[in-house]
Amino acid sequence: MTRSRQTALAFRFALREMRGGLRGFMIFLTCIALGVAAIGGVNSVARAIGSGVAAEGQQLLGGDIRFEINQREATPEELAFLNEQGTVTHAAGMRSMVRLEDGSDQTLAEVKAVDAAYPLYGALQTEPALPAGALFGEKDGVFGAAAPDTLFERLNLKPGDRVRLGSTTFELRALLVTEPDALSDGFGFAPRLLVSLDGLRAAGLIQPGSLVEHSYKLRLPSNAQSDEAITVLRDRAGADFPEAGWSIRTRSNAAPALSSNIERFSQFLTLVGLTALVVGGVGVANAVRAYLEAKRGVIATFKSLGASGGFVLSVYLIQILLIAAVGVAIGLVVGALMPYAASAFLQSFIPVPAEVGLYPSALALAALFGFMVTLAFALLPLGRARDVPATALFREMGFEGRGWPRLIYIALSLGLGVALAALSVWFASDRRIAITFVGAAIFSFIVLRAVAAIVQLAARRAPRVRSTALRLAIGNIHRPGALTPSVVLSLGLGLTLLVTLAMIDGNLRRQIAGGLPENAPNFFFVDIQPGEVDGFAGLLKAQAPEGKLVQVPMLRGRIMALNGTDVQKLDVPPEGAWVLRGDRGLTYAKNLPENSTLSEGTWWPADYQDEPLVSFSAQEARELNLKLGDSVTVNVLGRNVTAKISNFREVQWESMGINFVMVFSPNTFAGAPHSWLATLMLNGDTANEGQILNAVTRAYPAVTSVRVKDALDVVNRIVAQLGTAIRGAAGVALIASILVLSGALAAGNRARIHDAVVLKTLGATRRTLIAAFSLEYMLLGLATAIFALLAGGVAGWYVVAQVMKLPWSFLPDVALGTVVAALVLTVGFGLIGTWRVLGHKAAPVLREL
Repeated sequence: MTRSRQTALAFRFALREMRGGLRGFMIFLTCIALGVAAIGGVNSVARAIGSGVAAEGQQLLGGDIRFEINQREATPEELAFLNEQGTVTHAAGMRSMVRLEDGSDQTLAEVKAVDAAYPLYGALQTEPALPAGALFGEKDGVFGAAAPDTLFERLNLKPGDRVRLGSTTFELRALLVTEPDALSDGFGFAPRLLVSLDGLRAAGLIQPGSLVEHSYKLRLPSNAQSDEAITVLRDRAGADFPEAGWSIRTRSNAAPALSSNIERFSQFLTLVGLTALVVGGVGVANAVRAYLEAKRGVIATFKSLGASGGFVLSVYLIQILLIAAVGVAIGLVVGALMPYAASAFLQSFIPVPAEVGLYPSALALAALFGFMVTLAFALLPLGRARDVPATALFREMGFEGRGWPRLIYIALSLGLGVALAALSVWFASDRRIAITFVGAAIFSFIVLRAVAAIVQLAARRAPRVRSTALRLAIGNIHRPGALTPSVVLSLGLGLTLLVTLAMIDGNLRRQIAGGLPENAPNFFFVDIQPGEVDGFAGLLKAQAPEGKLVQVPMLRGRIMALNGTDVQKLDVPPEGAWVLRGDRGLTYAKNLPENSTLSEGTWWPADYQDEPLVSFSAQEARELNLKLGDSVTVNVLGRNVTAKISNFREVQWESMGINFVMVFSPNTFAGAPHSWLATLMLNGDTANEGQILNAVTRAYPAVTSVRVKDALDVVNRIVAQLGTAIRGAAGVALIASILVLSGALAAGNRARIHDAVVLKTLGATRRTLIAAFSLEYMLLGLATAIFALLAGGVAGWYVVAQVMKLPWSFLPDVALGTVVAALVLTVGFGLIGTWRVLGHKAAPVLREL
């Protein structure tokens, strides 16, 4: 018979055998569908949001291209260049204190000042809707403003009420509903206050050295709006004004922080979905093994009638692939619908209209993963069944104890696993994280198999006990065909992932809510003018005599080059890229700052006057591959300054004190206008925080006061939201683990039925059997929980202590919760399946022995 005719015949037999339905494959289908839906849906949602960001780039950015400068406005030459290109709108942003007219209360606000041309794209929506003149214009010496409901709530205000900003009074004339370019401005810790540029200048907040960002957004002529023309304009601006120090962003990269976060989070969820799919692969193996066990007689008949092992394998491989196709199809349908379901939900979190539609590449990747996982885990039981002779099938209980299949099937299974790992890394946005994740998954599989073997060895060598139920339980753990490997593997992966995430989340919460506030200052004060430093210190000394005040000079600057090479041309690792992205706080000092330890090099003399020197944070220097003697070029106030690295410092970032990546020698910025930054620590006495804040705001209205507790509350809410999302994603993997656990128990039911019938025939009671099975599942659950605690604890320690550089502690409540969860899952699902096993009558089963 030719190969094509043999394949056609195998296909016909496969379809005939499937007429009986998909009984026994529901867990198989669910595992595949769940993993495919997670991968396809997450990637589809991410691409929908990405497409929405790209389509709304002009509105999100507020122009076709944006030029942003810190601490200064554009020079006449720069402004003339921008005006030549198209329509320009100028905005300024800074943080400042907004207070009631009587000074009785105040709050921090993200102040944004705009001109009459704003917005160039999109629409500014307020309630009531007012034109720009009526909304921001000056009436009887009072400027107008708009703010979101959060600012109204914090100060207990209503539209029409007045507030003080700096030295000027503003009337809140409308509720700010939609700010079209808000997303491109980045995350803010405080509510927005939208005013005019004239109003901000009248408030007296813009002083030499003030931390204010000026942005110039351009609407280009229609014949100059192509991506190529915008790229040419960006390059020309950099070439014509090399020391402008402006950050240039185009509409194609309107919200890089959002795009980056979506990309990273989608990658994390994709890897979690892939973990769920791989965990489901264990369920595939169990389901295939159980299905082949049920078809033992049919396979024996095939072989007795002369069918080759290859023909038998083809018949059942076709069936497995057809069933997998059904699961993949279900997963693809769910994944394709996910962007539609997520669009409305995400609108309350991400003000970007997702471009809902079908994303074939995302769905194709999910389908590919689904089929690869199916084949990788189905080939071994299929290969084992291929070589079992008909006589053995008729005489034996099944395929247990038949050893390994042929080498070709082992090689194919391993090859598919390697290909799956390679594709996961290849399609990842951050391949370093993907490699770590894949490596951890492979390591977990190996270790869990070793754990199962150790548990079985311990059970085999356990001393004989008098309790019949316990003796049966221990025997069930190590007998041939025991459920131990499947239970430990399926439950161990899900619980380990949950413990890891719970440990990370718990330690972060503890640091933010407990450890950090104890060591952190109570207040940060920004934009203190040089002439106010002494008076400001005197005020705080009077208000908090026991408090510790630290004051340092502060500028803003952008790293332009390292060792003379433009940073945009450097290939730096992701962990160090943040230093080169955007502006950094800079300072100068005669002496080594607090919270720092000199790790390499020497500090400059107090009266140093030679070439500019800089002290660099040691950790960040290692990530940027810097060494002593290298040069760093920063742009400050439109001027490029190059300094040589004199030393490296170990910085205690977790102290939340005043820390800088770069500290320069005092002569570097001689004569440059700058402001001062201060912190105040009250040494535990926080009762008069409100009084201090009120006194500072009254005496120095231009100084921005940030209460650390308020900032930590915002961070804590963000961490809580992320923790909820991550735990929800991890729940997908746990659901897959539970399904696989159920499948493993179902796969072992045939052997359990025979065991139960034989034991009952020999006089065992149902109570004894239930107790034996319960103890077996409890022992397995306990062993798995112990492993999950150890492995999850180590993983959590690594992320918190080594990656985040934060103190780590073991959390007993997490440990207890994990043990309880493991016992409930194993005992609960085990007894559900066992109850059906114990209900079988003895006679029909004994006749088949």
